[in-house]
Amino acid sequence: MVTSQAFSVSMGILRVYINSFKGLSKEAWMLAVVMLINRAGSMVLPFLGVYMTDHLHFSLKESGVVLSFFGIGSVVGSWLGGYITDRIGEFKVQRFSLFLSAPLFAVIPFFTTVHGLAAIIFIQSVISESFRPANSVAITRYATPENLTRAFSLNRMAINLGFSIGPALGGILAAVSYNFLFAVNALGALAAGVVYVRFFKKRSMRFRQAGKLQEKQIKGTGMLKEASAYRDLPFVVYSVFCGIFSVCFFQFFNTLPLFYRDVAALDQTTIGYILGYSGFVIVVMEMLLVNFAEKKLTPAATLLFGALGTAVAYSMLILDHRVWVILLSITVLSLAEILVLPFMSAITAMRSGKGNRGAYMGLNGMAVAISFIITPYLGTRVASDFGFNVLWTATGLILLVVAFALYFCVQWMMPGNKEAT
Repeated sequence: MVTSQAFSVSMGILRVYINSFKGLSKEAWMLAVVMLINRAGSMVLPFLGVYMTDHLHFSLKESGVVLSFFGIGSVVGSWLGGYITDRIGEFKVQRFSLFLSAPLFAVIPFFTTVHGLAAIIFIQSVISESFRPANSVAITRYATPENLTRAFSLNRMAINLGFSIGPALGGILAAVSYNFLFAVNALGALAAGVVYVRFFKKRSMRFRQAGKLQEKQIKGTGMLKEASAYRDLPFVVYSVFCGIFSVCFFQFFNTLPLFYRDVAALDQTTIGYILGYSGFVIVVMEMLLVNFAEKKLTPAATLLFGALGTAVAYSMLILDHRVWVILLSITVLSLAEILVLPFMSAITAMRSGKGNRGAYMGLNGMAVAISFIITPYLGTRVASDFGFNVLWTATGLILLVVAFALYFCVQWMMPGNKEAT
């Protein structure tokens, strides 16, 4: 009897999981495949701080400076990607980004000074991060309003599946030679570019022709041009708090691995496995949790619970740093991430119009990208001067404020929490 009930419950969960993928277009799936290929080879960023301190013998503060240049490039790339996407289309921007990223990743090991590495990381970041707003526009193009959030979630699931493979492999390769990290990253970007162009070239031409025809029809009606994202006050405020959340959350990529190494005394391979485990949790749980949140929670409540979960995850590290606590913390952080990042993108898409979607995605992407400037420098500075416990305490308190700020911002932008204004 118990076995029968357990089987029935398991089959019910499986049906819910399968149903959460239904209705997504072939193009949405292919965008996810491209992202999977790209991110499976993406293992540089989580190990960049460790690479600089271990291999290049940079100080903690020097490493923070270089990582901040990645953030500066991300801001420039997000703005540039959004600006160009609205003018030449997301296909050309993604193609350019993927194919140019490959050689840039390959030459990074040749830059061994603080200034030289900061310069090449900045250039590489501008190119690679211009991909993001263009990719987000592509997701909205090939998704329906009913499955928009799930389309973003599918793409993120591919990112995290790749990220569960990348850091785990990266930890193994880093133990042999850091140069392998950059070589595999270059091959991943190149392979993703080839797959993307082969699948989307003709589809992009058809959609662009249809878009031009629609644009002519709209101009013929005398409709006003869509407003600028930068003059949309509620959205600007929302993006600012998205940026503050990101400053706290994205310690996952830089100060958290340093905490694992310096305080928890974990080796590179173990760090890679833990970061890979985070991606695995997201792959398994993302579509289920997003499907549940769409049905049971409003967008505002979803962001609230996600930000609060992030606060809890980092605060746990104050109490203990044994492996089981670290695994519990990274599990909570992964589930919280699922409740924030796909909904953050979907809310941005719903707030935008067809003619300015790249600008909206670019502005929100810039707000998030600013965290890559602030987080490495601020995080490493606080950890170095005051210790990691002070860093995690401050992170938790800031996230408590941000959680409620995001809640009220979404209610401001989306009265009723169901449709964008």
